[in-house]
Amino acid sequence: MHTAYLIFTVLAALSAAVAALIDVFRAQWVRENMKQYGVPEWTLYPLAVIKAAGAIGLLVGLAVPPLALAAALGLTLYFLLAVATILRARFYSHLGYPMPYLLTAAASAALFAAA
Repeated sequence: MHTAYLIFTVLAALSAAVAALIDVFRAQWVRENMKQYGVPEWTLYPLAVIKAAGAIGLLVGLAVPPLALAAALGLTLYFLLAVATILRARFYSHLGYPMPYLLTAAASAALFAAA
């Protein structure tokens, strides 16, 4: 169980860091999607900071366990809200974008709780 927790926690941290970098570099497809969802483009940097903080929290949390749980729950909530934003905008075909991030963060939290 501990090995699975470590794998999913590192995977969640890496995926959140990649997502943050995509926001920082303001990829055209991300800006277009944000516009379609009704989310202002200026929010990309604050959203990147949230994802980066979650990634750092997961990694530091390997040494400080309560931080890992907080980061995993925070990222899970963040990506649940991303799903809600997509649903609100009725872009159902875009639901696949946040799912890998959501699932890895939720798996990290669940495996932490199970350990």
